[in-house]
Amino acid sequence: MTSCSGAEVRGVPAKFDAVLALGTNIGDRVANIEDAIDRLGADGVVKVVARSRLYRTAPWGVTDQDWFVNACVGVQTALSPHELLRRCQAVENDMGRVRVQHWGPRIIDVDILTFGKRQICEPDLVVPHPLIAERAFVLVPLRDIAPDFSIGGQTLDAMLSELNAEDVVPVGS
Repeated sequence: MTSCSGAEVRGVPAKFDAVLALGTNIGDRVANIEDAIDRLGADGVVKVVARSRLYRTAPWGVTDQDWFVNACVGVQTALSPHELLRRCQAVENDMGRVRVQHWGPRIIDVDILTFGKRQICEPDLVVPHPLIAERAFVLVPLRDIAPDFSIGGQTLDAMLSELNAEDVVPVGS
């Protein structure tokens, strides 16, 4: 079932065409994030113009698995939302992502959080991402690159005040 809120997105820097979230909990997590970012922009069609710090985070959804490293990037691209989705999925597939368990372990996950101010509600793509406000592991890195972000009038700080973000810690801390 597709969940679409129709909530207005604000505070995303104008230089971003889209904001992506990345996560991994298999293998060398830091290297996986770096590899995914490199692959996203390898041909210049997607240009990473901002990136968050890397964060060590507890698993969400399915909690009986190893910890994650998460990040967010702001990108510029002439791709359509669905073309960007295909690019994200190609990076996941090329890196060896196997989809066995929903919210289970993964070598890489690349999600589109926002695409400009667009609202998309289709079976294969919902933007803004419907679970942004429920995921501290997305909100904290998002704050690094878009501190004025709000969705449906709710700021990042307001969303984070409803969550436990104690387990979202910068890598190396």
